[in-house]
Amino acid sequence: QVRLVESGGGLVQAGGSLRLSCAASGTFCSISMGWFRQAPGKASELVATIGWSDGHTYYADSVKGRFTIAKDNVKNTVYLQMNSLKPEDAAVYYCACEAVAGQYDYWGQGTQVTVSS
Repeated sequence: QVRLVESGGGLVQAGGSLRLSCAASGTFCSISMGWFRQAPGKASELVATIGWSDGHTYYADSVKGRFTIAKDNVKNTVYLQMNSLKPEDAAVYYCACEAVAGQYDYWGQGTQVTVSS
């Protein structure tokens, strides 16, 4: 029943912006929601997280100052505003739900972000 659906990916020129959305249904991500990305041939990388109750945010060093994570508690939705995109940001971006402390148990199918170089 749990489903996370990402949207907003696409092709963008280096220096451009995209806004990703992730809507969760069937569960509430009571601890946090996060964004991960996986580039070809690489392992999944944590990009950003946001605490569901306190709004505390975390960003990978590689995206600090460029990406912003936000949430809508009523909609059970998390967003990732990505500015000043670089070719190295190209990846499939996944949202994940931390419903139990310490575990991202639920994952979306991913949305492709392509950045031209």
